[in-house]
Amino acid sequence: MTTPAAAPLAAGPALTGRRRAGRRTRARSIGPVFIAPYVLFTLAFGLAPAVYALVLAFTDADGAFVGIANFAKVIGDYRFFADVGHVALYLVIWLVSLLVLVVLLALLVHGIRSRRVSAVFRLLYYIPGALAGASSVLLWLFVLDPSASPVAPLLHALGFQSFNQTIAPANLPAIFAIIAFWTGAGGWIVVLFGALNNISVDVMEAARLDGANAVQIATRIQLPLMRKWIAYMSVLSLAAGTQLFVEPTLLSQASNAVVPNDYSLNQLAYQYAFAQNDFNGASAIAVLLLIVSIALSALFVWRGGLFSTEDA
Repeated sequence: MTTPAAAPLAAGPALTGRRRAGRRTRARSIGPVFIAPYVLFTLAFGLAPAVYALVLAFTDADGAFVGIANFAKVIGDYRFFADVGHVALYLVIWLVSLLVLVVLLALLVHGIRSRRVSAVFRLLYYIPGALAGASSVLLWLFVLDPSASPVAPLLHALGFQSFNQTIAPANLPAIFAIIAFWTGAGGWIVVLFGALNNISVDVMEAARLDGANAVQIATRIQLPLMRKWIAYMSVLSLAAGTQLFVEPTLLSQASNAVVPNDYSLNQLAYQYAFAQNDFNGASAIAVLLLIVSIALSALFVWRGGLFSTEDA
């Protein structure tokens, strides 16, 4: 009498298990379809140009193998180490300000109790990032000109009376870092805000019940749990920062060469390729940039545990 009644009950979990297995199978089959365009574009516009640049870097104009001759040539260029210093100083200012201020602003916005006020601040931070890089630089041309700037009193107080004084080469690393922060920080604040939302409410409440204040919660709970996202931000910002090109190029054109047209390594590579018709030397610079970027990114990934599978 009990066997016929028990059969449907036993069939229910089995049927549910088959449905779940079917969904997982469909998900696995659909996944490659979604990533296929990304893989194709990565191969066509990422890996293939990198391989081509690598080939050019070790050959001459006739295609003959020349070893490290192209690297020795560009490193021996009197402009090379000056450009390395420009980019390195810019990266230090940019990354330090990003790591400190973006994390701090994300924590402050996340701490706002009113969701509406928090959303307004996130929108205000994000708006500058909607401008393209070239457009933002054109906007900053007016901001940096004491005769037209809305912050002219501040520029005058700092001793800048003309546009050329403001964009003197000694000031450029800080100026480029400010422009980069203005355009890129808002998006990262939104990303880190999302990371903070993933932290368990129970963990936060338990810390408050134990008497932890806001600073202790931030340093002992939130920052350690945000480590992977901070590492992710550092890697992408480093990759973008080493490609400094648009900002100094536009400032060079706007200042009648007060800013040199070979200020950054990317500009120097451009000069090799299109002013000196030396694509092999330009490729050598590109490969050197790639090596340094990969090495520094690997350091951030290792220290930040970006690919760690351990639970936070």
